[in-house]
Formats: sequence, C-alpha cells, structure tokens
Amino acid sequence: MVIEIGPVDIVNKHGEHRCERKILKGKEMRVFRAVERRQVSSTAQTSLRTGFTLTELLIVMAILVLLVSMIGPRLLGSKQKADISAVKTQIGMFQSSLERFAVDMNRFPSTEEGLAALVSEPTAESSSGEEGSDGDAASGSSSPWDGPYLKTEKLPTDPWGNQYSYEYPATHNNLDVPDIWSFGPDGQENTEDDIVSWTGDGNGSGESDE
Repeated sequence: MVIEIGPVDIVNKHGEHRCERKILKGKEMRVFRAVERRQVSSTAQTSLRTGFTLTELLIVMAILVLLVSMIGPRLLGSKQKADISAVKTQIGMFQSSLERFAVDMNRFPSTEEGLAALVSEPTAESSSGEEGSDGDAASGSSSPWDGPYLKTEKLPTDPWGNQYSYEYPATHNNLDVPDIWSFGPDGQENTEDDIVSWTGDGNGSGESDE
C-alpha cells in the first residue's frame, strides 16, 4: 500500500522553501500512522485535562460559597454583639465621669451643656440657671470644675459613628441621674435597638425595653 501526503513544506540547506508531495509506503506508512495516533491521543488527553480543571474550579467555588453562607452571619452577629457591649461600657464610663463632675460642681450637666461638660468647662451662661440661687456664677469666683473628666480630648462616638444622647433632668428613670443613650445600629431614635442607661426600674444600663 502506498500513501501520498502533501504538499510538504521543505527547507533546504540554503534556507530556501519548496513545496513537494511525499510518498510513504511500507514501514514509513506504519510509522506515520503511529505518530498520527499519538498526536490524536495527546490532543484528547489535553481536552480531558482542561475539563477536569474547570470541574475542580467549580467545586472549589461551591465550597467557598457554602462556607461564606455558614460563617458570614455568625461573624456579623459577633461583631454586632461586640459593638453593643462597647456601647454599654462607654455609657458606664460616662456615668462614672458624671458622678465625679457632680461631686465637684454639686450638680449634673444640664441637657443644654450635655456630655461636652465632661471635657470642657461649661460657660457661665450655660450654668447660671443652675447656680443662680447661690450666686456662684454672679460672684465671679473660680469655678469648681476640675475636668476634663474623660481621658479623651473629644467626646467619643458610638461604634456606628453617632453622638451619644444626653438628658438631665431625666425623663426615663426614677432616679436623679442623667439619661444617656445610643441610637444603636440603625442610627434611629426610639427604635428597638436603642441602647440606653435606664432599665424598667430606672437603674443601671442596658438595651431599651420599649
């Protein structure tokens, strides 16, 4: 049996290209077929390996999606619990600082003065309403304010970037202490996630029961 292949591009010793047909027969034809089968087998293996790689990639992506769906909510929940705990701690620190303020000033800051009175001395105008009865503001005597009562130059904000709210005289507790609260994760006042200094009996700090 004789097989003709071609045209074949041949380069001679001078670098010149020429095209001619090549005739294969006998042993040469068997070698040609073996090489041809090997090339086909190599191509099939390459295609099969590409398919496996894509399948493996899809499996890895599915596993990652599953892990995120399982772990993600837990991480977010843990973060929110940590933020709420930090707010309660900060409210407790405010309460301690306000008690020291009250020892020095014989009163709590008014609603207008707010928590800012813990880091900067209240002005005579803002405190005159409270001290007018004993004449301290009018007398020009030195202020008993001995702050700052917080170890920060600026008032801290809650973990969601909002200012803490303050009110005195209080309207949410039965004790003669200020009300302090955070709007919580949603940043809205008077919602279920507000974090406040009062409880049902007006004592201590915790999340709003309203």
